[in-house]
Amino acid sequence: MRNLARVVSQYRSHLRPVRESRSISFVSRRYLVERERRMNARIDRFSPASFTISRAMSADPVEIPSAEVSGDRGGPLVEYERRIGVGELMDGDLCQLGTLRELQRLYDELVEKSDECRLDRYATSEKTKRSRWLWSRFLPQSMHSPVKGLYLYGGVGTGKTMLMDLFYDQLPCTWRKKRIHFHDFMLNVHSRLQRHKGVSDPLEVVAGEISDEAILLCLDEFMVTDVADALILNRLFGQLFNNGVILVATSNRAPDNLYEGGLQRDLFLPFIATVKERCIVHEIGSSVDYRKMTSGEQGFYLVGLDLSGVLKATFQQLVGEHKPRPQEVEVVMGRKLRVPLGANGCAYFTFEDLCNRPLGAADYFGLFKKFHTLALDGIPIFGLHNRTAAYRFVTLIDVMYENKARLLCTAEGSPYELFERIVTVSDAKQMAPRTSSRSRKNDDLDLCVDNELGFAKDRTISRLTEINSKEYLEQHAAMLAEKQRFVQ
Repeated sequence: MRNLARVVSQYRSHLRPVRESRSISFVSRRYLVERERRMNARIDRFSPASFTISRAMSADPVEIPSAEVSGDRGGPLVEYERRIGVGELMDGDLCQLGTLRELQRLYDELVEKSDECRLDRYATSEKTKRSRWLWSRFLPQSMHSPVKGLYLYGGVGTGKTMLMDLFYDQLPCTWRKKRIHFHDFMLNVHSRLQRHKGVSDPLEVVAGEISDEAILLCLDEFMVTDVADALILNRLFGQLFNNGVILVATSNRAPDNLYEGGLQRDLFLPFIATVKERCIVHEIGSSVDYRKMTSGEQGFYLVGLDLSGVLKATFQQLVGEHKPRPQEVEVVMGRKLRVPLGANGCAYFTFEDLCNRPLGAADYFGLFKKFHTLALDGIPIFGLHNRTAAYRFVTLIDVMYENKARLLCTAEGSPYELFERIVTVSDAKQMAPRTSSRSRKNDDLDLCVDNELGFAKDRTISRLTEINSKEYLEQHAAMLAEKQRFVQ
């Protein structure tokens, strides 16, 4: 604690006070008239033409005193301090500082042993790669990296993704590195396996391809729910680690809790042991959800399933003079996703079309590669009767958040209310058991006891809240403005 306090005191002089966040509220029917008036104003406000970058994002960088940085030392800890100094980040808590020390340790080790780890893409010729591959056919050998990776886990909104991205952005651009969402990574793996179908060991070939492209692999939101993924992860990462790959991962779950209660989990357990052997496991124990510390009442989240007309009118205003029409988007392995209405980067779906059909992460990634805004009509309250749709909705929000897309929607309740009936086994055990004084009619027969979904709901609630915040919409408008400027 004494050392950690010293780290805080070193950087305290540059930390700015944070304004008190306002509480977040959502729309109700009785405010419909006022909401429509304000909606038009917000559409203009968050359009790229009228957007101006906030003071915090445009402030000049603050020079860090040389006394606090030895030599030319760089890395995530220094960059974190700079961003706090210019107001881009809030004052970090002790848990984030502890995580930054782990990331800085990894950064320093990688810089020191970059040659030994074969990180520089230009230092290893194609001839050397082919020679290494040829000898490995005859003399299989382990080439574990001398540097251990890092597995970060913690509650929702604690800054895991932000910290990993901050670390990743400080690494030299010449390094063989890759940062990707876990869903996207596994889709890529399955696509490669399909391409190498018929080879004696396609998984070994795929692992070789991945490790040739990236020695440092950063996976965000590590969450295993699919039995097909669970069954190949141990062999896949066994090969990757043997090829010298270094893993940096973020997750809501500790390694021991991954794929908890999943089918054939005994076959998955060796993977957990492998991750713990090749990575330092670190928990971010912050109790703060930074996503919810944003200003609310700025988004397009409409509570009330009778507000479809308002949603369609808002969608029409966003597409402007363009005429919405049915479209198709390419998905992996030659599949196509039909978009009921799309124009000017905006897509319109009913919840039934997007989450009550057999779609998955691949379809959603394909959708957001073409569209930056989604209008989703009719999000229901989730329970036992629509558990599968709830899983798809969780995946949809994950992919949307990863792609920094904008959401317009109508929903039966607030984000919290949507998942109120989804509980974990532990939550269910804490609920009061039925007694003779309680009638069967009063029981909630739609209660869904599901560990994976119950664990994921907090992340989805948090992300829905952030997606509808002023700050998120400003960043989205800035992104669109930058794209338009680049096109012109």
